[in-house]
Amino acid sequence: MVKGVHNYSEIGKLNKVLLHRIGCEVDGLVPDNFARLLFDDIPYLKVAQQEHDRFAEILRRNGVEVVYYVDEAAKALEKPEIKDRFIREMLNEVNFSSRGVKEAIYAHLIGMAPYDLVNKVIAGVRKKDITDYKPRTLAEKIDEAYPFYMDPMPNMYFTRDQAACVGNGVTIHHMSTATRRRESLLFQYIYEFNGDFAPAGTEKWFDYNDPYSLEGGDILVLSKDIVAVGLSERTSAAGIETFTKNLLADSEFKKVLVFNIPKKRAFMHLDTVFTMVDYDKFSIHPEIEGPLQLFELSLKADGEIKLNSMTESLKTILAKELGLPSVKLIRCGGDDAMAAQREQWNDGSNTLCIAPGKVITYERNYVTNDLLDKSGIEVLTMPSSELSRGRGGPRCMSCPVNRNDI
Repeated sequence: MVKGVHNYSEIGKLNKVLLHRIGCEVDGLVPDNFARLLFDDIPYLKVAQQEHDRFAEILRRNGVEVVYYVDEAAKALEKPEIKDRFIREMLNEVNFSSRGVKEAIYAHLIGMAPYDLVNKVIAGVRKKDITDYKPRTLAEKIDEAYPFYMDPMPNMYFTRDQAACVGNGVTIHHMSTATRRRESLLFQYIYEFNGDFAPAGTEKWFDYNDPYSLEGGDILVLSKDIVAVGLSERTSAAGIETFTKNLLADSEFKKVLVFNIPKKRAFMHLDTVFTMVDYDKFSIHPEIEGPLQLFELSLKADGEIKLNSMTESLKTILAKELGLPSVKLIRCGGDDAMAAQREQWNDGSNTLCIAPGKVITYERNYVTNDLLDKSGIEVLTMPSSELSRGRGGPRCMSCPVNRNDI
C-alpha cells in the first residue's frame, strides 16, 4: 500500500491513483436532464464498466496501486457521528422544495452502511425510494414527474475534477456547476477522516467552501517548481489567485502559469487541449497554439500576487520555464483539421502519463496515437466506445495521488 500524497510532476512514475468505477448513476441520464447533468449522451453501462475495468487493469499491470472513491469515502464515514454529519451536509447541497422531503431522505439514508450510503448518494435518491412521503407543496406537485429527489452524479467517474493532489497537499474544489458540487464533498470527507489516504500533515491548498470556482482538469503539475492552471469555462480567475496564494506561500512551488483558453464546451478544461507526455514533449490541440494568452503568477514579499504577461511562443515559454533547450508540441490530429477536431472531441489530447514517455490513451484516437508513437512515446491504448460519451479521457478519469519525482 502506497502511503501519503506526493505529486510534484505530470510524468513521474505513477504509484497510486484514485478512480471511480462508473456505476448505475449513468442510468439516471435521459435526454431531458442532459443539460442539467452536463452530458451529451448516455453510456451503455455494461460496456462502460468493462472499459473502465480495462483502464484499471492497464494501470495495475504497470505497477500502479488503484483505489476507488466509494471505498475511500466509506472508510471516512465509519463513525456514526461522521456519517450523520456527512448526510446533513450532503442534503444541504440540494435545493429541496420542503423540509419534509429532506427529513424523509435523511431517515432513508441514515440506516445505511457507509459503503451502501456512498453508492446511494452517487446513484441518486429516486422518488420511488421514499415510499412513505407524498408531495405536500405546490412545487412538489408540479415537479412530481421528475424521478429524483436528489440527482445522480454521472460525472463522478471523472475523478480529476473534484480534487487534485499537488505536491504534498490537496485542493478540494468549488465546482463551477451546482450538479457537481456534491462530488467534492465526498473528497472533503476522505481528506478529513481517512488517515490512510491523507495522513496527518497533508496540506490543503484550496477548500471546498472557497467561494470561487476551481476544477482539477485545469491543474497540471509541470515540475517541482511550476504548476500550470487553465483559466477556462469552469475555473475562474479569482479561484486561480486563491489557489496560487495558498500554494506558493506554504510549499516549494515558485510560480503558477495561467493558460487563458477558449471558454467553450469542447475545451472545458486545460487538460482537454494540453497535457505533458515526456520531459520535453506535450500533446496539444492546435487551436490553442496561438494566439494564446499566458500569465506568470508569483508571490511578492508582502504575500500579494505578482502578475506578468508572457508574450513569447508557447514552445519558447515551456522550454525556458522547464530549463530545456527545446520542447516538442505533438498536435492532436496532426495537420489534418478535421482529424484534430474529431479526436479532440474524443479527448485525443487528454493523455494520462504513467511514467516519462509512457501514456494511456483512448484507442479511437488513432491519428494522434500514431503521432505520439512516432515521437518516441510508448502508447498504451484502452477501449472507449462508451466512456468517451461523457467527454473525458484517461487523464480526466484519474486523480494521481502519488508519483515518483523526476
